[in-house]
Order: sequence, then structure tokens, then C-alpha cells
Amino acid sequence: MILLVSWAPVGLKRLPLTLAILCVALGLVIFSTGLLSFNPDPRTWDTATERLTELVVIISLMGAGLKLDRRLGWRRWSSTWRLLAVAMPLTIVAVAWLGMAGLGFSLAMALLLGAAMAPTDPVLAADVQVGPPQSGDEDEVRFGLTSEAGLNDALAFPFVHLAILAAAGGLATTSGLTDWFTIKVGWKLAAGLGVGVLCGRLFGRLVFRRGQGAARFGDGLVGLAATLLAYAAAELAHGYGFLAVFVCALTLRSWERDHEFHQEMHDFSDQIERLLMMLLLVLFGGALANGLLASLTWSDALIGLAVVFVVRPVAGMIAMIGSRQPMRERLLLSFLGIRGVGSVYYVAYALNHGAFGDSERLWAIVGFIILVSILVHGVTAAPLLQRLTRRREAEAG
Repeated sequence: MILLVSWAPVGLKRLPLTLAILCVALGLVIFSTGLLSFNPDPRTWDTATERLTELVVIISLMGAGLKLDRRLGWRRWSSTWRLLAVAMPLTIVAVAWLGMAGLGFSLAMALLLGAAMAPTDPVLAADVQVGPPQSGDEDEVRFGLTSEAGLNDALAFPFVHLAILAAAGGLATTSGLTDWFTIKVGWKLAAGLGVGVLCGRLFGRLVFRRGQGAARFGDGLVGLAATLLAYAAAELAHGYGFLAVFVCALTLRSWERDHEFHQEMHDFSDQIERLLMMLLLVLFGGALANGLLASLTWSDALIGLAVVFVVRPVAGMIAMIGSRQPMRERLLLSFLGIRGVGSVYYVAYALNHGAFGDSERLWAIVGFIILVSILVHGVTAAPLLQRLTRRREAEAG
């Protein structure tokens, strides 16, 4: 795995493949041959699946926040707000409706499917995100997808809790809805935001204080320490740790914005993230080889394709109505909403904390959607973004 992470990207530059596709294929081959008796099925290893995906997501969120060069601002982040405030809720509602009307799921299961499928994954979306800090590789499409992926994981969490509440029959009670709105929405978002700002400011003072801080040691481990401490502090405060980590990264980046140490922290986080991501994808390939999609029906597959090719693109285009972005950029922002590790985490978390009943079909549909996204977005993302860059340069010339 380490050799693949190190060498494969160089050899894949001229091929219509990504490292993610290669790792899934490797997992399929290895676990199909019977060389390993271990079955990495998330339905069996539910707690391990939740914890491992949780770890890789928070490391990815730190990397995403550190590499954003653009300062905060309502107009500067307009694409982000549109995707979060319009596209994501529309996606949740549409997928939940498909789950109930097309799949026959209960309201709780359909809400969980919608919440899990709404966020753009910060892990697998690395190929469509902005470049490293101060690289200048931050066009509107890449910025929009990076910032959306950094924030929508936390903003989808209240809907996961809503699905858990529905599974417990709490939607019919005033106390259940009040608790959800005040605690799961209000307090957890506020606590995550507050802890993220405080941790970011704390690390900013420690690292960049008058040139005498930890930055002079040039150790990227500081980024990992900030990730884990911000997440742990937010969880202790009963807030959303995903939000705290991303906000911590943005706050830390705002201190000495052009300091080269941001590159050191980003590079270290990126290496850890890629290694864990590739490990997860090999295990995902192994789960596919061991029957993760066995209960998938043709109607389930059609619904899954609709989520990737219809729901997210249409919701994204609706969100971009009135935007100043050219049509081609709106199309890419809408289409390249990659689903992946974050979706696995949300499903595992909900099933471990709620009574949803049989989840065989749910896991099959989620696994199918992630597989389609890895293949389709993995093959098309780089050529589409390269074509956009060439066209923009030609117009500028």
C-alpha cells in the first residue's frame, strides 16, 4: 500500500485511471482469490468501520482547510454557500423520497440514505480539490468543491440524527423534535464552530508567535496534533468534531497566511490521508468481492444511478441559479459531487446508534453508489478540469 501511494500516481498520469480505482480493483483481486480468509464486510465490522472512516475523514478535513488560500467572505465563498444551503438539502429530500417511493424504505432508513448521500466526500474528492497552500491552483470549481466538502460533512450530521430519531419513533413527540433542533442542530453546530476557532487560534499562537514557535522546527506532525485535539475537544463539548477540525484548519491558516510551514503541515496530513484512504479502498474492494452488493436489485441500481447522474447534478444546478459563474463551471460544480468514505461513516454511525432493522439493502445501495462515483468521477474529473483550465487560458490569451 505504501509503495502504491508513493509510485502509482506517477504511472497513472497518462492512463484513464486513478489510484482509488486501482486500489478497489486490487482489493477485488486479492480477496477473490481466497488468499486472505478475512472478510472486510462493514456489516460485520461495524464499529471498526465507523472508527476507521471517522479517522480518515477528520485528517482529510484538516488538509482541505489548510490548502484553501481564499479568505472568508460572503461573496468570495458564494459557490460554497449555494451548494450547502440549497444543493445539499435538496439532495437529502430527493434521495429520501427515492428511498421511500422507489425502494420501499421506512422513513428512518430513507432519511439516513439521503443524509449519507448528500455530502461531497473530502477524502475521495482530492483529485478535484485545490492544490497545496500557495500553489495558485484555486479556480472556482476546485475551490467550491473543496470548501463544500470541508463543511457539508458536519452540516449533514443533524439529518443523520434526525434519521436516528425517526428510527426510535421520536418524530411524533414534541420533546424529541425539540431536543433534535436545540441540541443536534443548534448546540452541536455552535460548539463545533467555537471549539474550532479556539483551537485554531491556540495553535496559531503556538506555531507562528514572532517566529519563535513550533514552525521553526518544520515538523508536519503539528497538523496531525491540531486535527486530533480539535476533534477531541469538540466531542468533549458535545459538538460536531468534523466542523471543529475544518474551522481549526481555516483559523490556523489565517495566522501568517503565507508562511511556508502551512505546506509542511498539509503535506504530512496529505500523506497520512492517502495511505488510510487507499487502505480503506482495498478493504472496500474486498467487501465487494465478499458479497456487499449481493442483495442489490435492478431497481436499486437504477435508483443509485439516479442519485449520481440526476439528483446531485440537478440540485447543484438549481443552487447555481443567479450565480455569476459561467455555465460550464456550474455544470462541473454540480456533476463532480463525489460520494465516498464520509457516506460509509454516516451509515455505520447511524446503524451503531439507532434501531433501523435489516440493513442489507442499504449497505448494498450505498456501496453501489460509491463504486459508481469512484469509477465515473475518477475517470472524468481530471480530463474535465484540464479542459476547463485550457479553455480559460485560451480565453484569457
